[in-house]
Amino acid sequence: MRLLKTAMFLLLGSLISLPSVADNSNVEKINERGTLRVGMSTFVPWAMRDKQGELIGFEIDVAKRLAEDSGWKVEFVPTAWDGIIPALLAKKFDVIIGGMSITPERAKSVLFTEPYSHSGVQVAANKALADGYDKFSDFNSRKVKIAARRGAFTVQVARETFPKAKILQFDDDAQAFQEVLNGNAHAVIASSPKPEHEVINHNDVLFLPFSERLSKGNEAFAVRLDEEDKKAFFDKWIRDRTEDGWLSERYEYWFATLDWQKEVAQGQ
Repeated sequence: MRLLKTAMFLLLGSLISLPSVADNSNVEKINERGTLRVGMSTFVPWAMRDKQGELIGFEIDVAKRLAEDSGWKVEFVPTAWDGIIPALLAKKFDVIIGGMSITPERAKSVLFTEPYSHSGVQVAANKALADGYDKFSDFNSRKVKIAARRGAFTVQVARETFPKAKILQFDDDAQAFQEVLNGNAHAVIASSPKPEHEVINHNDVLFLPFSERLSKGNEAFAVRLDEEDKKAFFDKWIRDRTEDGWLSERYEYWFATLDWQKEVAQGQ
């Protein structure tokens, strides 16, 4: 009887310990391989090619630093954006690090980490037409014209934020910005970092009337739904790099300056 109780105790102990082993199995697989496989898509300035054909950008910096801090090499797996979640689920790579915004619909298919960056929508205004405008109410007038790309989320943001303004819609962002540069509209609304970069390129004509973005997005890494250990591992890294300021420093470099532009291959 004593032997039977001992055997049952050992069996119970082994069963209790199994979940912790299983919980760490996904990170252990990366440790054993020694390489973190990252799914991403090229999109300026998140990820792009330099003049030597090498990948550079905010996401590339993030993935490289994550791998370095974890003692891994990194392998980038360029993937079309519309197929990147199916490719993750098919185990073509370990994680998506590609500026993916957290949405309820995507959360049905993938497990998101804590946010590591926050993009959003911003306004660039014409210095002559919008001189002195620095409040939302200044642009919320029937006399104000705001340009935006047709069919984009920014049109909805513009209508909700400036319901009295006339919203001019164009087929692409370039046309919308040109309308403001030509003095035919007071401002243009677009996803960051386009407004910030255009203000740098045309600082004689454009300015940013608001320091805060009109809407704020949350971007996160994405892993498979059953990979809680991987999420926890990445969450800790994100918290550490947020607390020491590294993530904000890199984001500032890629999104608030154009110092990197000289490195980029033409056509991107």
